Formats: sequence, structure tokens, C-alpha cells
Amino acid sequence: MNFKAEIDIMPLAGLLDPQGKAVSQNMGNLDLSEITNVRIGKHITLKVDAADKATAEKKVDEACKKLLCNQIMESYTFDLMED
Repeated sequence: MNFKAEIDIMPLAGLLDPQGKAVSQNMGNLDLSEITNVRIGKHITLKVDAADKATAEKKVDEACKKLLCNQIMESYTFDLMED
């Protein structure tokens, strides 16, 4: 079976997000001062060929833990759907 994973990786809530802070500070320059506390992360899509959804979820989780996400500084969530 083929699956598509949509992965979101974000900085941990307690850590400084320099990109997000820079964007937040410049919102006022764009007359968007109502927008604050911007956090910037990564969105990754990938395809997985697996026997079933549970196996595909394990593979995506393993990829996140081993390569895609630095768990010291980031957290991740993902959605998996048949492709």
C-alpha cells in the first residue's frame, strides 16, 4: 500500500525562535500589528510504501526521530493518508 505523510516540525515552545521573532517584529511595518508570537517551522511531505497503515506510521515516526527532527529543540506531528 502507498501512503502520504504530512509532517510538521516546530521549535519547542520554551525555546527561542529567531526567525519567528524577526517576522513578529516586522508585522507592525506591514500594518499587521495584530499578528504576534509567530513561530516558524518545517513542513515535510513524503511517500511510504508499507503493508498497512500501522507499519507506515512506525516508519514515518522512525524517520522523524532519526533524521527529520532534532528532538532536543523541536517537536513533530504527522498525518498519514492512503495515496
